[in-house]
Amino acid sequence: MRIGLPREIKDGENRVGLTPGAVTALVRRGHEVLVETGAGEGSFLSDEEYAEAGATIVPTAAEAWAAEMIVKVKEPVGPEYDFLRADQILFTYLHLAADRQLTEVLLESHTTAIAYETVQTAEGKLPLLMPMSEVAGRMATQIGAAYLEKHRGGRGVLLGGVPGVPPADVTILGGGTVGGNAAKVALGMGAQVTVLDIHHDRLQYLDDIFLGRLQTRASNEYNIEQAVFNADLVIGAVLIPGGRAPWLVTKPMLSHMRKGAVIVDVAVDQGGCIETSRPTTHSNPTFVVDDVVHYCVANMPGAVPRTSTFALVNQTMTYALSLANDGLDAVRRNPDLLHGLNTHKGWLTHDLVAEVFDLTYTDPLKALE
Repeated sequence: MRIGLPREIKDGENRVGLTPGAVTALVRRGHEVLVETGAGEGSFLSDEEYAEAGATIVPTAAEAWAAEMIVKVKEPVGPEYDFLRADQILFTYLHLAADRQLTEVLLESHTTAIAYETVQTAEGKLPLLMPMSEVAGRMATQIGAAYLEKHRGGRGVLLGGVPGVPPADVTILGGGTVGGNAAKVALGMGAQVTVLDIHHDRLQYLDDIFLGRLQTRASNEYNIEQAVFNADLVIGAVLIPGGRAPWLVTKPMLSHMRKGAVIVDVAVDQGGCIETSRPTTHSNPTFVVDDVVHYCVANMPGAVPRTSTFALVNQTMTYALSLANDGLDAVRRNPDLLHGLNTHKGWLTHDLVAEVFDLTYTDPLKALE
């Protein structure tokens, strides 16, 4: 199979979908890899390294997109829409529940689109979302600490405090991979941390691994309000796999928050769990509503591309090899990939995306017949 690796063009996105090591693995199994020149530069991976791994370096995006399977990091954006075709497998993050336009473009182009974030194991794990959730969770605390500085619009609070002065209050909405990693860094920096989640067993787990150093609370309207109103930093870490995140913090609630508080909404790529959230970019990352700073960059891990690229490809490569070797048969045989199938031949094959946009859902196995 011919596999295309285009350069990412989303604002501030410096990750790349394959490393030279991944290219070597594909080439040794008889596949051809077309790498757009400069695709790896943002992650400090040179064309020479890809060429030495066996890739063919092509000068334009169009030549990379001409391949049978496209491996990317982020969803296609406007200038890439014309490259989408019916005889193509697209393997990347999509987050369609927050992007009706892209959903419609994929349906109109009849592209077979497999989303990293909805590939799911029999145990319910999301192996291709996990590495970037780990990165984003750890980054969220670092970023929140930076924007609490006065010159960035924050309350002027040091996250860990100092002797005689209390630390910042950090509220984390969601105790999954993002929330757990955010809590790890926040506790390490000396903050007072509260995690809210709807699953009691997850709260028990976090209480155990952090030895009771954080506060855990059941996620309900009353507890959310109390925690958010007292917080210096709120981290949105809610996930509905493949679906739109629910609003846990509404616009009226902002007026009760501390002035200069900071919100980092990691869930923004799935619509956000803060009503006032809207996607921002690395070049213009924040905005202010009711004196509360909002950081809502939809591709946070793109700021640490070297770490993120290797962490992501470590997980995606097994699935990419399977798709390259067996094409759509790999999707039919592998339930993990079947969960990942979002569109095929003009059919929408993910139920939660269909529900969000009130579109017709088609069972993925039926679509693949």
